[in-house]
Amino acid sequence: MAKTQRPCLIVGNWKMYKTIEEATAFIDSILPMLDKSSCQVMLAVPYTCIKPLADKVKGTPIIIGAQNMNDAMEGAFTGEVAAVMLKEAGANFVLIGHSERRTIFQESNAFINRKVQRAVACELKPILCIGETYDEREQNQTEQLLKTQLDECLAGVAKDAANTVVLAYEPIWAIGTGLAATPELVGSALATCRKILGDIWGEKEAMKVPILYGGSVNPKNAETYLSLSENNGLLIGSASLAPDSFAKIIALRQNAAVATKS
Repeated sequence: MAKTQRPCLIVGNWKMYKTIEEATAFIDSILPMLDKSSCQVMLAVPYTCIKPLADKVKGTPIIIGAQNMNDAMEGAFTGEVAAVMLKEAGANFVLIGHSERRTIFQESNAFINRKVQRAVACELKPILCIGETYDEREQNQTEQLLKTQLDECLAGVAKDAANTVVLAYEPIWAIGTGLAATPELVGSALATCRKILGDIWGEKEAMKVPILYGGSVNPKNAETYLSLSENNGLLIGSASLAPDSFAKIIALRQNAAVATKS
């Protein structure tokens, strides 16, 4: 059978950390460590850091993106940022539906869906985050929860977007808790996500979508997750804040790309 090549994506999410000075120092430190990396190294940085870092990393393996956006093109939305603004500042991608946006800021699947559609329309790569809570997993609701999130967050998104959208599975109970999910659990969830994408867009288009794992990833467990057949990379929180730990994870995929059968 033919193989579908999907790039290996290593995505760091800095959350509300790092000033511009700290961020530029990070780039200076990590760039010498990335000479042989064939991964797509992506950093979701604070809004204030997008422009200076996007300028700084031109011609390097690092791609800069944002952590959130509003669904509107423009308007009287104090404190919000539009996709076109992110693009102009130099962002290549944007995280959408991160668990902290869902739980702390109560973002709904409908709101997230509008953001995905806006990002695609503005040629900004959306990394759509989905995942279950501990109680939902304990009640065997994971598969249905993932289906509901994908159905509702991708409603009305044309299958052509499969070339643009990235999916990140991040069980909410594993984010920032140190409770990393077992490889068996992650592998099963990723396979479920791939199947649901096939139901939405068709198997051919679904195979184009990179699916990442996120949740308490660190240099000690990253290789195990990267070895899973359905995994195309990682969404990393705290381990992406230090150049050494982030570079160690990236090095696990040097000179490699994820190849899966379709």
